Amino acid sequence: MTERWNRDQVLALAPDASSQKAAQGVSSPGKWSGAGATAGALWGECRGSGSKPYLACVDLSEPAYRCSCPSRKFPCKHALGLLLLWSAGGVPDASGPADWAAEWLDRRRDRAARAAIRPPAPADGDGTEAYGDAAEGGDEAAGAGGGAAEAGGQADGGGRADGGATAGGAGRAGGAALAAGPGGPADARRAAQRERRVAAGLAELERWLADQVRQGLVASRRHDQWDDLAKRLVDAQAPAVAGAVSRLGAVLSGDDWPARLLGEYALLHLLAVSHRRLTSTAAAPAELGSALLRTVRERVGFPVAKEEVLAGETVRDRWDVLGRRDTEQDRITARRVWLRGRSTGRAALVLSFAPVGQALDASLVTGTTVDADLAFYPGSCPLRALVAARHDPAPHLSAGPPPGSTVDGALDEVARALAADPWTDSWPLVLEAAVPAGSTLRALSGPGGALALHPSCGTPWRLVAASGGHPLTVAAEWTPEGLRPLTAWDGEGQVIVL
Repeated sequence: MTERWNRDQVLALAPDASSQKAAQGVSSPGKWSGAGATAGALWGECRGSGSKPYLACVDLSEPAYRCSCPSRKFPCKHALGLLLLWSAGGVPDASGPADWAAEWLDRRRDRAARAAIRPPAPADGDGTEAYGDAAEGGDEAAGAGGGAAEAGGQADGGGRADGGATAGGAGRAGGAALAAGPGGPADARRAAQRERRVAAGLAELERWLADQVRQGLVASRRHDQWDDLAKRLVDAQAPAVAGAVSRLGAVLSGDDWPARLLGEYALLHLLAVSHRRLTSTAAAPAELGSALLRTVRERVGFPVAKEEVLAGETVRDRWDVLGRRDTEQDRITARRVWLRGRSTGRAALVLSFAPVGQALDASLVTGTTVDADLAFYPGSCPLRALVAARHDPAPHLSAGPPPGSTVDGALDEVARALAADPWTDSWPLVLEAAVPAGSTLRALSGPGGALALHPSCGTPWRLVAASGGHPLTVAAEWTPEGLRPLTAWDGEGQVIVL
């Protein structure tokens, strides 16, 4: 049997807080009949307000969900309630699924088999299966989300301008229209035209930055000038840089805003100058094909096709799902899922996007370990990845907490990432023997020391309660402003989603 997820892991799958509350209301055994579980699936009939019960089924291998209720949320409260009942040991084992559940599961297996043998379709959005499955009448949701065009780079939305998000839909559309490589004279002309526009836009950015420093930072508190510049960069088809400029206003919230703003200006200047020098006619051929150039162009807003990533080398490992964070910008929700390889120690980021209110990729469950091949996007510090293949029938609970490091080890890891990619705005860390102490996370292992928490965390009461003064293994997202705790493991290996 698949190891049962705990309550925290199930509730973390909910699309919103109201779904969490509603799911708890339908998780009692008295609400369910005909429930059962096999190694890779759950099913049951939930009594509702109508004469017929709702039929809910969960494919644990993705996970994916089906329910006969009219809700457009995925997973709906009935699927979540069934998972909560299962996590509490309330779903009995069965030799095989009910007929209606078996039919749905067989259809899913057939579609997966057909998809494995047919040639890949052109990239659309983030290249993953859309929710709702129109062929099935919209009554199911797969674990892999889709629907929204991806922004190039790594959209943070957390305040730092990392060149990852776009400035509005026009920027995303402009980048997506030129995602494909040249396939003929017309494509070559369009690609050359975009190169000229991007070069002109970044040249204007260099001049603008020089003016800002010459005039002094006090004048920079006018937001309208940033908005105007971002619009011009969108027109220049440099959407990721436009997104970085549009987020500069978030820097002004703290008392140390002059230093932070100057730092962001320096990163933008470094990006513009790097692109100019690496793409100049005087650049050596080795530089033009370098990993650094791939990183620079991604930060500018040149997209990388999913097919190109999947065609590259893959890394197989048992990947610990450390946690996830959702951010919203320009009516698009981005989900960041952080992973780390048990054997390789390698960090990975799986991104998915969807319009606000629509379901996101929920295939990677926090606190589980997935045996999978990951294909990494090219660059000087590869971090973002796609799940190329999974070798487990279902995700397994981690065999204890993931390997952690000391504070010094964590800082060394971040320093190496920044040396390779100065525009890195976040990185996954795992600290062992850590306890919350005020606005810091203090490590008791190694020489000791502490790392500051992100100001938005306030007092991490859930982490404080889970610790009770005792050391925990804590997975967190490093940012220049501090750590964002994601998940903790207590002394018994219990997963606590923060």
